[in-house]
Amino acid sequence: MKPKALVFVFALIFYLTGCQSPDKKGTSTPENQVSLPEDNGDFFQKISPDNGILFKHTIGDHHLDNLVETVGGGAVFLDYDQDGYLDLYMSNGSYTEGLSEGEHDEGEHTNQLFRNKGDGTFEDVTKKAGVGHTGYGMGMTVGDINNDGYPEIYITNYGPNALYMNNGNGTFTDISKNAGVEGEECSVGAVWFDYDNDGLLDLYVGNYIQYDPDYGYFYAPDGFPGPMAYDGQLDDLYHNLGDGKFENVTKAMGIANPDGRAMGVGAADFDGDGWVDIFVANDHMVNNIYHNLEGKGFVDQGTLTGMAFNQAGEATISMSVDFADYNGDGLIDVFMSDDTYCSLYQNQGGGVFRDMAYPSGISIAAAQHVGWSSSFIDYNNDGKVDLFKVNGELKHLYGQEDQVFENLDGEKFEDVSVKLGAYFQEENVGRGACFGDYDNDGDLDAYIVNLDNFGVFLRNNRGNENNWITFHLVGTESNRDAIGAQVTISAGGKQQMGVRRSTTGYLSQNDHRMHFGIADAAQVDFVEIKWPSGKTQRLEKLEANQILTIKEE
Repeated sequence: MKPKALVFVFALIFYLTGCQSPDKKGTSTPENQVSLPEDNGDFFQKISPDNGILFKHTIGDHHLDNLVETVGGGAVFLDYDQDGYLDLYMSNGSYTEGLSEGEHDEGEHTNQLFRNKGDGTFEDVTKKAGVGHTGYGMGMTVGDINNDGYPEIYITNYGPNALYMNNGNGTFTDISKNAGVEGEECSVGAVWFDYDNDGLLDLYVGNYIQYDPDYGYFYAPDGFPGPMAYDGQLDDLYHNLGDGKFENVTKAMGIANPDGRAMGVGAADFDGDGWVDIFVANDHMVNNIYHNLEGKGFVDQGTLTGMAFNQAGEATISMSVDFADYNGDGLIDVFMSDDTYCSLYQNQGGGVFRDMAYPSGISIAAAQHVGWSSSFIDYNNDGKVDLFKVNGELKHLYGQEDQVFENLDGEKFEDVSVKLGAYFQEENVGRGACFGDYDNDGDLDAYIVNLDNFGVFLRNNRGNENNWITFHLVGTESNRDAIGAQVTISAGGKQQMGVRRSTTGYLSQNDHRMHFGIADAAQVDFVEIKWPSGKTQRLEKLEANQILTIKEE
């Protein structure tokens, strides 16, 4: 492995927050009794629970017997204490009256927060931080709602949702009711974004079904009724009022699909007009693509864009959505995972997309599995974004292998999973997943939530053999998290473009920092940032292999 050293650069227009990476073959301090596994040669290596991450997801009882229990949960990478290292938070199920049947699952089950100790290991700080939520958890999304520099956590549930305010001292306060964002639905996906560009993060919540425990008509091999057996629910759009409170503006802003069955949701400016749009991946029905009318309303353009259906013109069991410029043409492309062929929507310009999942080589391999969380990541830092796809059965606790699709040339993808380590021969019932550089060594690691089982932490051992650069964006006029910013870099004669997202994949959220692999380039010739405020900022001749904080000016 080539040695990589973080370079510390200080200037008036940007600041560096870099941390010396821990030795991947080292061990943690004796007092926590955690010993990191040595690098075994795999590209991705399973290192939990050895690194201190011990989390078991539960469906609340002992048998998977209804649709709601199949849905959760998610995970987020966040730096809740602002020490420069990524922490990890997961959602969990629980025994719930009117939903669970039979005996309680053993033990106390809550959401869990693990603090990154900076030496490659974690400690459970759930109780100390006050975030041991006991509702029936689905997904989460993280954002700084008051621009104080400390991220808040929003949790979707079967039942009332929760918003934890970050107190800035390592603890959180539940402000859900006072903030006006509890809801009473079966919420699944959610995303922070600034739809009116006022510098404050707003919230979109995707709601699923009106579950009826007394309804029992279904096809016996399925085990229980599917989503179309229940009425759908209208999603919720909350406008940030700037005082810790939100206003429900769903109907006023034109969000009008009371029959929707939202799973994953995301937000990105797909047509480049400066206003962030909303993507809703619906279960067993057409997807909604809400075009932002300059902050004054939304109109569903799913059919017009070509993303309401898959390549065969069918509505699918859509799970998650993510965004990247996978072919290097400067336009945002979209990937939606589902239970069959999945959809890779290539941006044709002018607000029109074409599903390239089959010609790209993804569909045939993907169709052998049921896809849940999928994220664009450059796992090997070669300058081309790849796809990491988490799989698991729909209605049974049957495991499936996860998949990594390597971007070969901006047109074709290859399933290279079995080449990347022993983990990819394991069969798990995957759901949410988050990706980020937890040890600040320049490559992207992963955490995967498995339904009713232990999660898996994967350390990336080989990615930083290629060069990289990472940007921590700080908005001033824009929202502080810079969610919605577009970043373009040029390195080694090649340009790349990425977008700063909130929610990524299924019910989860990746590293808040913008990571780019740059192969063997020794420097980035320039980086250009288009902030949500409309400002453009450009920096030149940046040395590779560093984490830079760039403040909006």
